[in-house]
Amino acid sequence: MSRKKISTTVYITPEQDAALKQLNAKTKVPVAEYIRQGIELVLKEYKDQLPGQQSLFDR
Repeated sequence: MSRKKISTTVYITPEQDAALKQLNAKTKVPVAEYIRQGIELVLKEYKDQLPGQQSLFDR
């Protein structure tokens, strides 16, 4: 994902934080990238509720 990114704040549970940090330690993929991937999964799942936005997720 090479497009410009914006900063935002999300609150996650301590368990989610620990699991993401373990995943990062094993894979060296940044935690932020996993969070972005999770957001993409949710947006794809609910794309029918985003009228006019469906073409963004048909990649």
